[in-house]
Amino acid sequence: MRKSWKRLIASSTAVLALGFLVHYRQPEVRRSPKTDSTTGYLPPLVMDGGDPYLRALMRTISASESNHPQPYTILYGGQHVEDLSSHPEKCITIVTGPNQGNCSTAAGRYQMLNTTWKEKAQQYHPQPPGLMFWRSYSFQPEFQDAVVYAWLSDRQAWGTDIAALLRQGNLNRVLRLLSPTWTSLGYGIEDNVMTQRLPQVYQKMLQEELKAIAQI
Repeated sequence: MRKSWKRLIASSTAVLALGFLVHYRQPEVRRSPKTDSTTGYLPPLVMDGGDPYLRALMRTISASESNHPQPYTILYGGQHVEDLSSHPEKCITIVTGPNQGNCSTAAGRYQMLNTTWKEKAQQYHPQPPGLMFWRSYSFQPEFQDAVVYAWLSDRQAWGTDIAALLRQGNLNRVLRLLSPTWTSLGYGIEDNVMTQRLPQVYQKMLQEELKAIAQI
């Protein structure tokens, strides 16, 4: 009888100990892409290859425009979409700034409007659809990157060689050139908390991109 009580006490103690461990076990932490208190979220591009200066610029644009660990699915205002088979084309009401009261279809890593995406995808999309009269260009992450990279590489589109300007250290000139398109890049259009930090962001991104090439 005494042995039975000892076994019962031992079993109860084991159960209590297990319950304690389960209750106080640290939850599993899902790691987000690297973030920095100064530069914000800095996820890498999905696209492989390309000029490191343009890649750094693209990451700088997205740091200001989307600034999220999952930038490719984000809509204006912070909601996310799952279907990227085409541009989401969701018009979200603008609550602040010079366009307050209007709505914006800005979406993805580079917050491209549906009209801008359609126009640039027609020019630069690497996998255009085959239908002649109805075309819906995939908005998957690799295509967001590819279209913006090809656009920034097009000297005729911008009237200058952006990559060459970056190599010469003319980042401010480039940001001014791009600011009518991406209005958070500065010069008084729609500045945000990241705008003043963009030179720091760019330098950090450039060092990462150059280091990645050196390791190949």
